[in-house]
Amino acid sequence: MMKASHRPGTAATPRRRLILCLALGLIAVLLAAGVFGLRQWWFQHWPVTPPGIQRVDIAPGTALPQIAAQLEQAGVIGDARHFAQLARWREAAQKIRAGSYEFSKAATPVEVLDRLVAGDVIKIRITIPEGFTLREIAARVAAVGIGTAAQFLQAAADPARLGKLGIPARSLEGYLFPETYTVTTTTTPGEVLRMMVAQFERQLTPEMVAAARARGLDRHALVTLASIVQKEAGNEEEMPLIAGVFYNRLRKGMRLQADPTVIYGIPDFDGNLTRRHLETPTPYNTYTRAGLPPGPIASPGLAALRAVAQPAATQALYFVATGEGRHVFNVTLDAHNRAVQRYQLKQR
Repeated sequence: MMKASHRPGTAATPRRRLILCLALGLIAVLLAAGVFGLRQWWFQHWPVTPPGIQRVDIAPGTALPQIAAQLEQAGVIGDARHFAQLARWREAAQKIRAGSYEFSKAATPVEVLDRLVAGDVIKIRITIPEGFTLREIAARVAAVGIGTAAQFLQAAADPARLGKLGIPARSLEGYLFPETYTVTTTTTPGEVLRMMVAQFERQLTPEMVAAARARGLDRHALVTLASIVQKEAGNEEEMPLIAGVFYNRLRKGMRLQADPTVIYGIPDFDGNLTRRHLETPTPYNTYTRAGLPPGPIASPGLAALRAVAQPAATQALYFVATGEGRHVFNVTLDAHNRAVQRYQLKQR
């Protein structure tokens, strides 16, 4: 009986083919991974120069693919898909901060991502001059794109916010410290208010409050009188003297007769203060009402606050503007009337 012949290796051929296929597949995968890795490395480290100055606005809650698409559309990066993969690989997808970014120089995607994570957004500087009213501050804040003036005024009169900030008033008038503030496009009117009140609290020291209280004024009255001094004074040097005059008048029961308070109480004041205005009773007319008005009429600066805390020692009860940024102070009404005639006629 003949035995079946058996060639060595015939049974192993399918196994060799399988191994060969697996090897080839592995090589293909490795090559593909290598190519992808090389492309990704090249993408990450090759700088891209935007076409001019590009502004990219990232709204809160924007998804990573949309952010990447915005950057690619602006010419800041070369490939949105690779950028999204980079952000995920670095676990930065949830760390990107909202805001407005400006790109103008060549940068690698890694550098762009680092800026987004650091929140290197466009900074906006808002300068609030001393003596600005709440409405003027609202208009200036709105002018740089932080909400609207109406939103700012509404937030400044919110009873809940006033209570939380410890301000015993109907609005934040007078409690927004005049200073230069740095904000971003995502800053809200409420956040601006919080910043300004915090700066006010830092400037108005307990010693200043105590000094004013010793002279019969609580903190709200201090701020109110300081706002009047701020609006009356033409320079910081005369502020303590003007404060001293107002203290003297309050002590004697005389009306303050301060034009800026009258103006504050006039809706839509056109710049022309008339006798009819002076005789029209309003809560802020210190010609018709004794004592201080119900609240501040503007934001006083540090010099005005200090002047009310430490007024100059003076017997003067009157002062009149010379028209050159200064005032003449007098003790008697007769001397004051002569000064008024002299300087008002001169101004005319």
